[in-house]
Amino acid sequence: MHVKVLDESVAKRAKDRGIDVLVYAPHFTRLPEIKRRAERFSDEELLVIPAREVFTGDWHSRRHLLAVGLSRPVPDFITFEGAMQEFERQNAVVLVPHPEFATVSLTGPEIHSNLRRLHGIEIYNAKLFPHQNGKARTVARETGLSGFGSSYAHLRRTVGEAWTQFDAEIRSETDLLEALRDGSPRRVLRRNGAGHRLRGLAEYAHLFWENTYEKFDRVFLSGTEPTHPTHVAYDGRFDDVTVRGAHRFS
Repeated sequence: MHVKVLDESVAKRAKDRGIDVLVYAPHFTRLPEIKRRAERFSDEELLVIPAREVFTGDWHSRRHLLAVGLSRPVPDFITFEGAMQEFERQNAVVLVPHPEFATVSLTGPEIHSNLRRLHGIEIYNAKLFPHQNGKARTVARETGLSGFGSSYAHLRRTVGEAWTQFDAEIRSETDLLEALRDGSPRRVLRRNGAGHRLRGLAEYAHLFWENTYEKFDRVFLSGTEPTHPTHVAYDGRFDDVTVRGAHRFS
């Protein structure tokens, strides 16, 4: 339901592990590029569906939202309300990744306040520790939102460590969107054993690298983020909801 990496080895690993559909939502990549890569690696054995994990707010108070079924690009670093209104205009499915995790996720009260606008909540994330996934399951029970599981793979070997098995057959993006909107019956499954835990720990270690060197390189050395709302690609459409103080270097 949510991977960050996609290439030949990822597609092969997904197929080898019996995965039929990957939702591909890399960080800081614009929707047209995500769609091109999704189409490139889709075939009769594997359907890759493009999505965006949008960072709302600034670096210090951001909230992540996973949007599936977007027709137009939506940038990061816009207000939470601005993002939600844009998702509604596009009739996208909006999911809650890693709830209650650190300072980057929707909290229980925030989810309660937006229940009518949300279509699902992640209740197992292969990157996270048991107590963190336990918090997510508690929020799901309290809100009644349908759950989903995800490898949340930033590393290739994590693909297929956790998945969501729907009773309905998913053959297209439309099928998945309908299943998510309708709360179709599903099971959240994962692999077990030491190998699974070690891959989760490797993902957690990657999180540290992602938020230290990689973040420094992106913010201070690489210029304006491709998904920053002031980027020329967005043609000023989000100027009124751009978060003041969001990083912008050029």
